[in-house]
Amino acid sequence: MATFVDTHCHLDAPEFGAEMPALRARAAGLGVAMCVIPAVAVFNFATVRELAHAQGDAYALGIHPLCTVEAKDEDLETLDAELTARRGDPRLVAVGEIGLDYFVEGLDGPKQERFFHTQLQLARKHGLPVLIHVRRSVDKVLKHLRQTAGGRPWQGIAHAFNGSEQQAHACIDLGLKLGFGGAVTFERALQLRRLATTLPIESIVMETDAPDIQPHWLYRTQAQRDAGEPQGRNEPAELPRIAEVVAGLRGMGIDELAAATTRNALETLPRLENLMAMSERPPQPA
Repeated sequence: MATFVDTHCHLDAPEFGAEMPALRARAAGLGVAMCVIPAVAVFNFATVRELAHAQGDAYALGIHPLCTVEAKDEDLETLDAELTARRGDPRLVAVGEIGLDYFVEGLDGPKQERFFHTQLQLARKHGLPVLIHVRRSVDKVLKHLRQTAGGRPWQGIAHAFNGSEQQAHACIDLGLKLGFGGAVTFERALQLRRLATTLPIESIVMETDAPDIQPHWLYRTQAQRDAGEPQGRNEPAELPRIAEVVAGLRGMGIDELAAATTRNALETLPRLENLMAMSERPPQPA
């Protein structure tokens, strides 16, 4: 069976609730060996950590750009302290979800940028990769990455990437992998599907962003929802089918794609390698 890493999955989302252990087991049965669960604000730092430990997954700590509206400057100090306190935790694999969002109206642009810049500095301070939200913000994200690089390449992922080919290569040149998920399954997503087809395979990782960014087979239009059809709920078990779409676009086998994207995930999030090895070991006698 092909082995996958879901590099971005919000398993703590309320949409999952008590079903979460069952849906995680369902994904594992389909080859999803590891999920990376990013925090979005200080209120769920403990939740994602405890969930990762309970499920045998990984987690990241950070403040999401949409959460900067209510975030306080002290939250950055809390993040720094938590990264320090969890320094020895092998399941802490990145700083994230951080970044910039210029799609949602009404956000404070300068505050977003200040929080993002500081969190990049914290990632450097603590020697951790980054999981970056780049919605309609790739050029400004690149600016901050360059300003805080300190002469070293970055490790991490441009999550749910949907920029231009030039922007994609700029991210890759800085050391990032690009996350592909449910959006690539839509035939109308021409630019995204071109990128999934033509970018170097070494630059691609797979993700679901569950419960969000449904693949086309789960998505319902507003008219369908108005007619009573429920919106499908994305979950990690959808990752292999999403990966099949990418494999088809690239003209490669699913096992080959799974091996390459898993290798890429372990390269850009190095702590995952030991976690994956731990999950493969047989139980030891007490």
